Amino acid sequence: MGKRRSVTERETKETKIKIEFEIDGKGEYEINTPVGFLNHMLELFAKHGNFNIKINATGDINVDYHHLVEDVGIVLGKVVKNSLGDFSGIKRYGNKIIPMDDSLSMVTIDLSNRPFMVYNVKFSTEKVGQMDVELFEEFFHAFANNLKCNLHINNYYGKNSHHIIESIFKAFAHSLKEAATVTDIKTLSTKGVL
Repeated sequence: MGKRRSVTERETKETKIKIEFEIDGKGEYEINTPVGFLNHMLELFAKHGNFNIKINATGDINVDYHHLVEDVGIVLGKVVKNSLGDFSGIKRYGNKIIPMDDSLSMVTIDLSNRPFMVYNVKFSTEKVGQMDVELFEEFFHAFANNLKCNLHINNYYGKNSHHIIESIFKAFAHSLKEAATVTDIKTLSTKGVL
């Protein structure tokens, strides 16, 4: 199997985004968006998934962060999908439960070529830093739709919003890495195709 990597770009009147992604990486990253907390979470995603990622993103943050955060989710979903090719030979399923101090979260992924998301997360604050925490649901929804995966995100408990999001992103990275692991099974589906 060759290197599983891709480059994907998206430019609209609202945002301009380019992501380089390699599944079988070393956790190396260069994340450049104008949203500091999003950068931090994407750095965690790269390190904990052992993915190599370069992201350059700009957008109309003078309006708010919504367009930029959602569009980064869109492009990340597309670049991961492109890196996986036809999805053949992958484990398909990934699941991880991760604590972060007071918070415990589980993320489960099925690289099924069917988009669906369940998001059971409640926050005690509206923002972390300057970022609205509700935007993470938009990010993950955009990711799931564009990777065409089932993505289930459950936060069991937590008081600190930063810790809740961090536990989710770490679990997200580990579960995606597991699901993308290459196996000796050509296609894990009775249909013969994902």
